[in-house]
Amino acid sequence: MPKLKTHRGAAKRFRRTASGFKHRKAFRNHILTKKAQKRKRQLRGLDDVAAADVPALREMLPKKAR
Repeated sequence: MPKLKTHRGAAKRFRRTASGFKHRKAFRNHILTKKAQKRKRQLRGLDDVAAADVPALREMLPKKAR
């Protein structure tokens, strides 16, 4: 059986952790002047991936966490 290849698009967007996957929050790229400081502050960091999306990510990112 051949090796499984990593989905490169998913690899750039998601990080595998010991407990699951994390992703960057949306709406923090541009047009930031009209967004409140509180909203921008809360959009920092990483967030957990929804449980429904984890099986698809396991197929796309078959290798262990870095």
